[in-house]
Amino acid sequence: MRLVTFREHGAAACGAVEGDRVVSLAHAYRDRLERRGEGRAAERAAALLPPSVGGLLEGGAAALDAARQAVDHALAGPQAPGPAGQPLTHLLADVALLPPVPRPARIICVGVNYHDHAQEAKGAFGTAPYPVLFTRFASTLVGHGQPIRKPQVSDELDWEGELAVVIGRWGYRVARAEALALVGGYSCFNDATVRDFQRHSSQWTPGKNFPATGGFGPWVVLAGAAPDPGALELTVTVGRERMQHASTRDMTFDVPRLLEYITSFTPLEPGDVIATGTPSGVGAFRTPPRFLVPGERVTVEIAGVGRLENEVAAEVDA
Repeated sequence: MRLVTFREHGAAACGAVEGDRVVSLAHAYRDRLERRGEGRAAERAAALLPPSVGGLLEGGAAALDAARQAVDHALAGPQAPGPAGQPLTHLLADVALLPPVPRPARIICVGVNYHDHAQEAKGAFGTAPYPVLFTRFASTLVGHGQPIRKPQVSDELDWEGELAVVIGRWGYRVARAEALALVGGYSCFNDATVRDFQRHSSQWTPGKNFPATGGFGPWVVLAGAAPDPGALELTVTVGRERMQHASTRDMTFDVPRLLEYITSFTPLEPGDVIATGTPSGVGAFRTPPRFLVPGERVTVEIAGVGRLENEVAAEVDA
């Protein structure tokens, strides 16, 4: 399944993408229960299928099973309107997608995690025997189709296409051999960075946390339906120009190693997001440097996972 969080009648809702349609999971599951004559349908649907992908993953196997039943029910054939006249499905092209997990408890990002990116940086970030980690705030996230904002205080907004790992179960001090069992699914991420603010000190927090600079989506592909995370093709284009192209097999620290290390110092829980780092081809290390300007469109595509698109817009006064 490909799970999304989308805006439905002014509120967040969790859905599953099938072809060109989005199944409204809570509505479809409630409708299924009601048509079978089962009691407390609305209450049970709301409890099992909350309005975000993170909440659904927290529900574990029972929630995912309910989601599959909802999809099967909604797509079984022509359906009358569901509860309170609500449609069970929407055209994907007609819905506004939010970040799949709008408010993760943790967003942990990995720096300089591809060999070629370390080479293009020419030692600017040094080398370390452990992953270089930093955090993003949930308030920086934007979904597929939403604009990434170039801040007024800088002209050095850069792209960074990455594989995002979305945690599906709680884990602490997890061995590498067992680490992939924590993964709920995978998504695309654009860790857009304000380079001059990143260079203000050895801590990268300022350059990574401007509002609306973390593209995330369009959906989460469940781990069981996704290809091997160690052999995924990643491509980033700006407009029609290809800027980054690599395989996740070139990571210095692969997904199991990252999860082993991160859980050595903090527990991970469903809905947490790990952005696994970007390959070479960022704008800052080009000659001359190349940065994003309003009106450009950035696309992060990961084979077997998805295609995230965000247009760059100028930051507006608060």
